Parts: sequence; structure tokens; C-alpha cells
Amino acid sequence: MTDTTTFPDSTTSATKPALPDHLSADPRSKHHHADVFEHDIGIRLNGNERTDVEEYCISEGWVKVPAGKARDRRGMPLTIKLKGVVEAYYR
Repeated sequence: MTDTTTFPDSTTSATKPALPDHLSADPRSKHHHADVFEHDIGIRLNGNERTDVEEYCISEGWVKVPAGKARDRRGMPLTIKLKGVVEAYYR
């Protein structure tokens, strides 16, 4: 006999891909991973949760966030780089 019981907690963590060190929300970037964006991601910078992060790098300790309503000539938001301790996690 085989046991076919599955537990929701064990299967949901197994289906989520590992969060990369460097991730971008821009689909044109080489650091964009579409499979990661299928799940809800949270970012903390210096212990405070940020909801407006465009790009992050954990090893270098920075996040890029939009700088107000300013746009570049391609219509993308202008970003500023904030430095500190970066934590990425699945919500």
C-alpha cells in the first residue's frame, strides 16, 4: 500500500522557486524571472517592508524604487537606489 496523503504546507513550499540574489520587475531586464512573479513577494529594507521595489540585490544591499512620478523617455519610472540590509521572502 502506498500513502497518497499530501500536506498543503509541504507542497506549496516545494512548488515555489528559490528567490534569486538579484531580481528585477522589468521584463526586459536579464534579472527578470517570470516564474518567481507567479507568487507574492515581499521585500524588507532595514527591517521596513517596501511595496514599491522595482529591483533588488541582496548581496550588494540595495533596492531601486521609483522617484516620484517622473518618467524617462521610454515611459519607465525614474528610480533611485536605496542601500541597506535587504531581505526577500514569499508572503
